[in-house]
Amino acid sequence: MTRLEAVTLAEIQAAQRRLAATALRTPLVQLNVEDAPAEIWLKLENLQPVGSFKIRGASNAMLAMDPAELQRGVWTASAGNMAQGVAWQARRLGVPCTVIAPDDAPAVKLAAIRRLGAQVRQVPFTAYQAIQRTRRANGVAGRLIHPFADPSVMAGNGTIALEILEDLPDVEAVVAPYGGGGLSCGLAAAVRALRPGVRVYGAEVETGAPLAASLAAGHPVVTGYRASFVSGIGAPFVFPEMWPLASRLLDGSLVATLAEVAGAIKLMAERNHLIAEGAAAVPVAAALAGRAGRGRVVCVVTGGNIDSGQLLQALQGRVPE
Repeated sequence: MTRLEAVTLAEIQAAQRRLAATALRTPLVQLNVEDAPAEIWLKLENLQPVGSFKIRGASNAMLAMDPAELQRGVWTASAGNMAQGVAWQARRLGVPCTVIAPDDAPAVKLAAIRRLGAQVRQVPFTAYQAIQRTRRANGVAGRLIHPFADPSVMAGNGTIALEILEDLPDVEAVVAPYGGGGLSCGLAAAVRALRPGVRVYGAEVETGAPLAASLAAGHPVVTGYRASFVSGIGAPFVFPEMWPLASRLLDGSLVATLAEVAGAIKLMAERNHLIAEGAAAVPVAAALAGRAGRGRVVCVVTGGNIDSGQLLQALQGRVPE
């Protein structure tokens, strides 16, 4: 198992300089809700070139590589957004890219990956998770850009926290979706270095919340999992290499129901005219339910790559299928 250390503030600041010509400095806007239990702010990573925050970690990892190694190509194992981030930067740099995706990956994301020029190989979900754990895939050339368990990826993700702290210095809590842990642990590393009093939470959905269960137990546990419209996060277990970081850096995991997530998608569309995918709405759903506490709470809206049919169902007040 790969042993990971928390990324340093210097590494995150170096990533910020490296990404200056690649990733957008996204806006921070307040959620237009008068009766919310907290003052909720939205960090709009859904506005990135590929519609997701993943462009930060993917690009930082690739831009930090030795040029000769980079020319041999890159690959990743991703449900969609990381794949788009890696494929986007690979096309920009002119290097080959292969994506291993689970067989339940949303069609809208797979189409976007192919448009960016990457080769896509779909495998069963269990095989996909095994590839993420072992970091091996037969017949795939180049360097793996791991979607979360990679210091360069976490450093790139941590640049989001630098922008939040610059734009809202009196923030009291930051909430981000918890899938593999690369986003929340990258954010928390920056926050702990600069503002250790700020709470940092992961956010999970009820259909797969192993971090919440593991934190409650005090050790990693296996939980139930079922696929839902909230793709990209959710698993039956916390990835072992991420558990030491997540259990030390995060203040907890906030779990939202599918109905709450669908309601948050609808609310952001109606009140702030924003399109958010399921995983991106989980922090907002948790904050709206009061689970992040009172005060100024920033929710990272991680992506906007939602299937149009699922978006329509949410806007109709239904839980998407």
